[in-house]
Amino acid sequence: MTKPVRIDESWKKHLAREFELPYFGELREFVRGEYAARRIYPPASQIFRAFDECPFDKTKVVILGQDPYHGPGQANGLCFAVGAQVPPPPSLQNIFKEIESDLGHKVSRDPDLSRWARQGVLLLNATLTVRENAAGSHQNKGWEQFTDAAVHALSRERAGIVFLLWGSYARRKGAGIDRRKHLVLECAHPSPLSAHNGFFGCKHFSKANDYLIARGETPIEW
Repeated sequence: MTKPVRIDESWKKHLAREFELPYFGELREFVRGEYAARRIYPPASQIFRAFDECPFDKTKVVILGQDPYHGPGQANGLCFAVGAQVPPPPSLQNIFKEIESDLGHKVSRDPDLSRWARQGVLLLNATLTVRENAAGSHQNKGWEQFTDAAVHALSRERAGIVFLLWGSYARRKGAGIDRRKHLVLECAHPSPLSAHNGFFGCKHFSKANDYLIARGETPIEW
């Protein structure tokens, strides 16, 4: 008998069908073998951290990333975030710059970002694991289908969520979101290669909060 997936119960309920599909069984075997044979990030206990820190019914904002960071000590299960003692990578530094420019005041630069997750920000990478120093090494193994299912469940079964899609990859992943029920904000990726092409000045953080406030929700303390 296959061991149950350790993931927040609210998400387990909405993703139960995925765990029964053949692709997910193949994905589990692949990931288990990778952790046994190589150095894989994030630590196995943090693979589903984005879901564990931000339950399905509490999700207010979704930020979509692509791959976990692949350097030692970086990936912590939340997209764009790193461990508290790790220097913020360039994309995260640019995110903090835009928040402070947008809101007009200083904010915490703790790179862990769990403070956002606890307020209802789902920090979801498309691929949840990666080999050390091998970007993209766990793409096209099944993770994308699983995280697509999570995004589609939120789009279908919830209303009033803000989806932040930064860069072409996130835009493609979020293409099926129901924009009649949710706010979808798109711009360039915060990477230094593209941040000046529309990420800086996007004001997504104030726009997200304005939308939440208008719906009677508590805004995110970025």
